[in-house]
Amino acid sequence: MAKMILSGKGRRWITGGHPWVYADDIAEGVGEPGELVPVEGPNGDALGWGLFSNSSRIALRMVTRDVEQPNRAFWLDLVRRAVDARAEQGLLDPEGACRLISGDADGLPGLVIDRYGTVVVTQCGTQAADRMRDFVLELLEEVLPFALTVIVDRSDTSVRRLENLEKRVEILRGSLDEPVLVRAGDLIYEVDVLQGHKTGHYLDQAANRVEAARHAQGERVLDAFAYDGLFGIHAALAGAEEVLCLEQNAKACERLKANAERNGVQDRLRVERVNCMSEMRKRADAGEQYGLVIVDPPAFARNRKQLSGAERGYVELNRRGITLTRPGGRLVTASCSYAVPPSDFLSFLGRAAHLARREVWMEQLRGAGPDHPHRIILPETAYLKCAFLRVG
Repeated sequence: MAKMILSGKGRRWITGGHPWVYADDIAEGVGEPGELVPVEGPNGDALGWGLFSNSSRIALRMVTRDVEQPNRAFWLDLVRRAVDARAEQGLLDPEGACRLISGDADGLPGLVIDRYGTVVVTQCGTQAADRMRDFVLELLEEVLPFALTVIVDRSDTSVRRLENLEKRVEILRGSLDEPVLVRAGDLIYEVDVLQGHKTGHYLDQAANRVEAARHAQGERVLDAFAYDGLFGIHAALAGAEEVLCLEQNAKACERLKANAERNGVQDRLRVERVNCMSEMRKRADAGEQYGLVIVDPPAFARNRKQLSGAERGYVELNRRGITLTRPGGRLVTASCSYAVPPSDFLSFLGRAAHLARREVWMEQLRGAGPDHPHRIILPETAYLKCAFLRVG
């Protein structure tokens, strides 16, 4: 029978509250890849049940501290609790979008399920998520208040290499003959669920886009690393005088232009396909300034070994962002690198302000929206930092 016995250090880690066990902290045990296994301490004391990986450095992800093996009712309750939390936040509009299942944060390790209208996209990052995918989708359809028309699997992230899993993209149900369109308040946008970034869109910034747009009225706006342009389009709809979106991905640029036309702001929004870092440097050196600058780059550090390079990148990028912001204007700048804690990110911003020779004040430091919950015992789930700065 499958079972994992932890070392003393592993037992202390679990009893201390963290739900992950690293391979070095397993004293002995047997289990199939992705299997749900009972977990014991070195003296045979039951510690609960966890999902096992035979390839990842994170060998066990605990799902319960109870002795009893989780059954269908246990998993159904987890899924219902996740969906109910989104419903309480008003995020289940059938024409809207949200993250329905946020992996470890919702007690379903390695499994992400995002919804775009009645289209859902699942992403499996662990061996266990691969095994549980169809079962969880079945439970999800049981508790959702509306029917799903299309189900897509976008399990093509690089993290699957750590679990010895091949990348996979497939349509599990339905067809995608028409563009996937989503409504966010008064804004309508298209999502490429088969080839777009992540599951097709960056849902974690939804609330921050709305907040940033509050500072856009009558301003010239620069949206760097714009992707499909929702920071910039929100700003245009809020009354920005003009918006410049910088983006390197060709398909994203085309989708951005189409989204601008859908929302009737194409006359005030311009798209340039460029390397954002070098373009910001060039425009800063030319003395350009904007009333609102938005900087939302991809992750610079995917692990702690990349922190030194990430530091240089964040300091340089935000130095240019500060320089491009007019006196009294706002800089909205983000980091989605989970390996960069908020204290480090703020330190990088402080160095950037010093190098730019400008006074900068923090107005807000926000995270992801409520559909990307921060599980207190798992700091890794609080990955997004979005700073709202006033520049003197």
